Amino acid sequence: MPLIYTIGKLTVGTTLMVGWKPRIEGLEHLPKTGGAIFAGNHLSVADELFLGAAVPRHLAFWAKSDYFVGKGVKGFFSRKLMEGLGAIRVERAGGRAALTAFDAAIPALKGGDFVAVYPEGTRSPDGKLYRGRTGVARLAVAAGVPIIPVGMLGTDVVQPIGRLAPKLMRGTVTIKFGKPIETIGRGDDRTSLRELTDQVMGEIQRLTGQEYIPRYAPKRPE
Repeated sequence: MPLIYTIGKLTVGTTLMVGWKPRIEGLEHLPKTGGAIFAGNHLSVADELFLGAAVPRHLAFWAKSDYFVGKGVKGFFSRKLMEGLGAIRVERAGGRAALTAFDAAIPALKGGDFVAVYPEGTRSPDGKLYRGRTGVARLAVAAGVPIIPVGMLGTDVVQPIGRLAPKLMRGTVTIKFGKPIETIGRGDDRTSLRELTDQVMGEIQRLTGQEYIPRYAPKRPE
């Protein structure tokens, strides 16, 4: 586990667990060894904080490339922080540039790391669960690792969109881990990836009870 990530778990992670006291269900489904993808619904920026605090092993999150290329003192510290957290760089330009994040995630997963993915692609604008994008399935099949469905509840109450820090509300957040969905032997054609993605979203919906909307979530304005 990267040093800065370890320090973060001991400080921020412990503070969240003790101060906010989230309810956690299904920890027995987390593999003790080997890589896995955590695929969850996305309600708030607090999702990553609470998920990272709840998972006992290192969990790599995605971070936009801006954090890795800044200039000056601020850019230096931002870059070192992302590297120290073991974050995976994502290019915002899309296309081939965006696929470099997948290229970086595959060896991490094959090396036994955990990676977090939000299949909806953006935070839900209204608390509903939207159609998942097939990237999570493509990544899991390419790396040959299971997908762990994750259901987050209450993070949008603790830290709604626009709020800079979580409100101290003990017992409001619930984190549910579902049974691993194995991907070895799955096809990587478009139909197979869509079927696997829909299965993952169905498991997330079962964990959260959210209303499911069979279309992609609208992009938030910049």
